[in-house]
Parts: sequence; C-alpha cells; structure tokens
Amino acid sequence: MTHSGTDKQNTLKQLLQLPVLVAALGYLVDMYDLFLFNVVRVPSLKELGFEGDQLFEQGASLLNIQMAGMLIGGILWGVMGDKRGRLSVLFGSIIIYSLANIANGMVSTIPQYALCRFIAGVGLAGELGAGVTLVTEILPKQIRGYGTTIVATLGLVGAIAAYFVAELFEWRISYYVGGGMGLLLLILRINIFESKIFTDVKNKHVKRGNLLMLFNNKTRFVKYMMSILVGLPIWFVVGILITFSPEFAKAAGIVEPINAGKAVMLTFTGQVFGDIASGFLSQYMQSRKKVILLFILMSLVFVLVYLLIPASNSAVFYLTCAFLGFCNGYWTLFITIAAELFGTNLRATVATTVPNFVRGATIPLLALFKWLKPDMGIMTAALIIGVSTSVIALIALWNIDETFHKDMDYVE
Repeated sequence: MTHSGTDKQNTLKQLLQLPVLVAALGYLVDMYDLFLFNVVRVPSLKELGFEGDQLFEQGASLLNIQMAGMLIGGILWGVMGDKRGRLSVLFGSIIIYSLANIANGMVSTIPQYALCRFIAGVGLAGELGAGVTLVTEILPKQIRGYGTTIVATLGLVGAIAAYFVAELFEWRISYYVGGGMGLLLLILRINIFESKIFTDVKNKHVKRGNLLMLFNNKTRFVKYMMSILVGLPIWFVVGILITFSPEFAKAAGIVEPINAGKAVMLTFTGQVFGDIASGFLSQYMQSRKKVILLFILMSLVFVLVYLLIPASNSAVFYLTCAFLGFCNGYWTLFITIAAELFGTNLRATVATTVPNFVRGATIPLLALFKWLKPDMGIMTAALIIGVSTSVIALIALWNIDETFHKDMDYVE
C-alpha cells in the first residue's frame, strides 16, 4: 500500500472513531427535536384550538420559551462540561431532552406545551457544544475541520428527518419518535471516552468552567462577544424567515399555501450541503475566516432576494428557502472557531454557550420583528433586521483571529 493510501486510511479511521460518530448522532437527535416544533407548529396548535393570527402569536411565544430554555441550558451545560467533563454533558443533556420530547407528545394545554418546550430547550442546549469540543480535542488539527463537519452534517439530517416523520405520523407520535431515538442513543454513549487534553487539565490546579473569566478580562470578553455575533444571520434566517415562511409567502402574493414544515426541510437540506461545502472549502483554503466571510455575503444576497424579489410561485419560494439554507452552512465553522479560540479550561463553556446565545438571539430579534411589523409591514421589518444582522456579523468576523492552525492543548 502506498504512503498516501496509508495516510488516507488512518485519517478515515480517526474520523470514524466512536466519539466522533456518537457526537454526530447526538446532534442528529438534537436537531430533530429542535426543528420538530417548527414543522408541527401549525397542526399541533390547531388541535389545541387555535386559528388564524393565534397560530403566529402562540407559535412565537412557544419558540421564545424553548429558546429561553436553551439560553439557561447553554450556561449550565457549558460550565459542567469544563468542570466535570465533556461526557457528563453528553449523557445528561440527552436524558433530559428525550424525556421532555416524550412528555411533549402528551400535552393538552398551552402551559403544558410551554413547560415541555422549556425543559427540552434546557436539554438540547448541551449537545452540540459538548460534541464539537470533544471532537476538536481528540482529532489532530489537520483534520478536525472534517470531524466537526461530520457532526454538523449528521445533525442537519435530523432536521430533515423531522419533516418526513411529521409527514408520516401525527404530531404527537413525531415527538415520541424523537424521545425514543434519544434514549436509544444513550446506550451507545456508554463506551465513549473523555478527551486526553481535558483529562490532563483536570489533574492540574487550573480554574475550569469559570464563566466570570469570560467577562473579567477585556480581551477574552471581546473575543467571546465576536464569536456570538458572527452567527446572528443564521438564526435570523431560521428563526424568522423560515419559521414564518407561510406568512412571508402570503405577503409576497403567493396564492398557493406554503407548508412551513416543507420550508424547514428544504432549508436544512440546503444547509447540509452548505456545511459540507464550507467544511471542505475550509480544509482546502486552510482558513475558517475566509469561508465564513463568503457564506455571510451569500446569505445577505439571498435574504435580499427573498424579501425584495418575491417568488412568483411556491416552487420558486421553496427553492429560495433551500438556497438560504445553503448559505447558513457556516454554522459548523462558526462553532469550531469558538471552540478553537479558547483554552481547554473554558472551551466547553464557550462552545456550548455561543451557539445557544445565537439561538437565544431569536428572542430579541423576534420581539423587534413583531414591534416593527405593524407599522412597516412584514417584508420591510424583516429587511431591516436581516441587513443589520449581516453587517454586525461581518464586523465581528473582522475582529476574530484565524484559528485553522491553532493547537488545542493550552489553557486560559
């Protein structure tokens, strides 16, 4: 066998080791649950007795409650990941969101629905950050970008699966399926191991998981805030443009009814390809920042197309959703940069809180959207927020260091 062939075989062996696959499958179940609500929002609320504008109002309220859970969970799991280890988060988070999912299939009132979404949000918050942290620490720097791409890609398959399961079964069964998948995955996690980098730091007298360290040092604080702001356009697209796609299509004059679940599915199908493309492009260019810049600019272009050049029919509208999803494909790179920017004693805290603060940004973005919409109309309100989030993300990216070649074995 040639030297090149042996290298490829070794690389593949490292990428397909159990911790990487378990982190990827965990994110698959995580994304299934996270976006199942977007898919079943309308049918579930209709069964609970809501119609018309109430579908938007109650849907927005439940989404905010879920995101509030993720904000709180992001902090809890992030700190735990650095204090007790990455595996403690991977076990604890999946138990909580699996049981919350099962309970969600039994709700009969809005307060019950809200409680389940909040608890599920807390559980969901830990999965991605802990998975990315573990993968970046166990893989060599030359290939860790491929590892996080595998995690993100399988995760986004979960969002697509949510659509098809909801199409095949009624919404309550769809929640049961998510809970069942999570509990099955829990069995796989029994055999995975902690990263050596974290184990070594654990044996030293170093402050770990101290959230205040992100705020009591100006350099760390700026770095942390910039890491969060880079991801804002992704959740503007998902949390507003796609979640409320039926309302945007109606405002655009499309007569055919738009299925929000189908829009979500196509968006995340696009994002799967975007994540793969950005991951490989990043490895080829040996840069995270250049690829993220490209994807933010592409996203801005398609946001302008979505809002300023309304689709003439449902087919074109759905295609635009898929392109928006592709442009969201820097999600993995943005979290990978966050993990790479900070030392082992704060890495899980950062990698877990950053994506959840970005997800949680849906709350103020949605509040601003609802405030602007009555006076400006749905399209103009979204346009103002969309352009603003892109500009903020570009400024933040400018102020972040390139991390592609950075060694992970260091502390703050």
